Amino acid sequence: MPELRRRAPTPPDASMITIAFALRRRADVDEAEFHRYWRDEHGPLVVSHQTALGITRYLQLHSLDPAMSEALRASRDCEPTQYDGIALVSFDSLDSLVAATSSPDGQAAGAALLDDERRFIDLERSVIWLTEESVFIG
Repeated sequence: MPELRRRAPTPPDASMITIAFALRRRADVDEAEFHRYWRDEHGPLVVSHQTALGITRYLQLHSLDPAMSEALRASRDCEPTQYDGIALVSFDSLDSLVAATSSPDGQAAGAALLDDERRFIDLERSVIWLTEESVFIG
C-alpha cells in the first residue's frame, strides 16, 4: 500500500475513514463464482486480518439485477459501466489506518489480501479510493 500522509490533524469528532473499492471480476471468472468466492472465501480472509489492519467494519455490496441497474443508470444519465460489487473497509481514523498498514503484521496482511484479490478481481478495471463518511441517516 502506498504511504499515506495526513493533511491536517484528525478532529476528535471526525467520521470514520473508509476505503471504497468498486470491483470488476476477472474475465475468466464466472459471475456466480465471483460472488461465491468473494463472499465465502475472501470475506473470511479479510475478517482473519481484521486486527492486524485495524478494520472496524467490512461490507460487501454484491450487484443485483443488471436490467434494473441499467434502468437506474439511464434515469440519471450515468456512465453505462458495470461493476460486480463494492467493498467498503472502514477504520477509526486515517491515523489508525496508517499505523496498521505501516506495521509488519499489517503489511503482511495487506499483501495476503492483494494476492487473494488477484484470484478473482480484475484490478486494472476496478477503482479504489479513500473516503471520509458524512452520515445523514443511520
